[in-house]
Amino acid sequence: MPAEWIDFKSIKARVSMETVLSHYDVRLRRVGADEFRGKCPLPTHSSVRSNDSFSVSFTRNAWSCQSASCIAARLGRVGGNVFDFVAEMERCSIREAALHLQHSLTESQMPGATSRNEESVAHTPENRPLSFTLRNIDHQHPYVASRGLSEQTARYFGVGYYDGNGFLRGRVVIPIHNEHGELVAYSGRATGQTKPKYRLPAGFRKSHLLFNLDRARHAGARHVIVVEGFFDALKVHQAGHAVVALMGTSFSQRQSELLTSHFARVTLLLDGDQPGRRAAEIIAQSLRLKMPVDKVALPKDVQPDQLSSAEINFLLVRTTVTL
Repeated sequence: MPAEWIDFKSIKARVSMETVLSHYDVRLRRVGADEFRGKCPLPTHSSVRSNDSFSVSFTRNAWSCQSASCIAARLGRVGGNVFDFVAEMERCSIREAALHLQHSLTESQMPGATSRNEESVAHTPENRPLSFTLRNIDHQHPYVASRGLSEQTARYFGVGYYDGNGFLRGRVVIPIHNEHGELVAYSGRATGQTKPKYRLPAGFRKSHLLFNLDRARHAGARHVIVVEGFFDALKVHQAGHAVVALMGTSFSQRQSELLTSHFARVTLLLDGDQPGRRAAEIIAQSLRLKMPVDKVALPKDVQPDQLSSAEINFLLVRTTVTL
């Protein structure tokens, strides 16, 4: 069987370093007009004192790593192009890297990049769909089970431990879709005491969407439960309810419009701490002139993700107050 023909020139012109770095979730920060720098993601990197050795020029579509370990592993070569980068990340030949690019990647937005003070470099009015999906996700990881999620729920949502490369490595990833079902980001939850607890791409705007809205909408639900966090939503879904998450306690005009456009009634099931209770009052005031709003008051400092399905169902049936 003849080998598959590869148009190297076309691939190189079509696939940028932005796309490739985004694919591997590499987070960089701007240090110059056309230079971004950060921790080297290459598997060959083992230098302890060179955490800022990896740099990229998007104009030249090139990268380099100045660490002794990477230079030695690459026989003195400091950097390269998109083919070289993918070959190093996948531990494959240049031809195999080109095939991977040809089959998997297309031109997309700039990757998560932050400035010196960690403010977002690239701000977009909407969260643009990603051109990739993460691989090597373990839906049976002990942390997933420790949060009370079944394997079925984890697989349904695509949640699991990520053992690939990039800034989400070693975290439990949660795919985030917009209301049309398009994948727009991944959140990464630390499995231990690592800070930050959650990671999201720079420039991602939580206020522009509601987590799990696409599934709740396509299920035809007219009544939806509103919670704060990802794992709250996963547990409420597992208990058998249509649910969306704010991804925090802030409530934007856009999120209000999404709720009133797709549902006839909402039930607020926010955390039982002071921020959660305060947010529930604000959201209820914002929505109750537009649609019926119910509110469940959780015990002090209790979160929905800490409850069993039976406890969630009991609260929703017995302790709901219509505002």
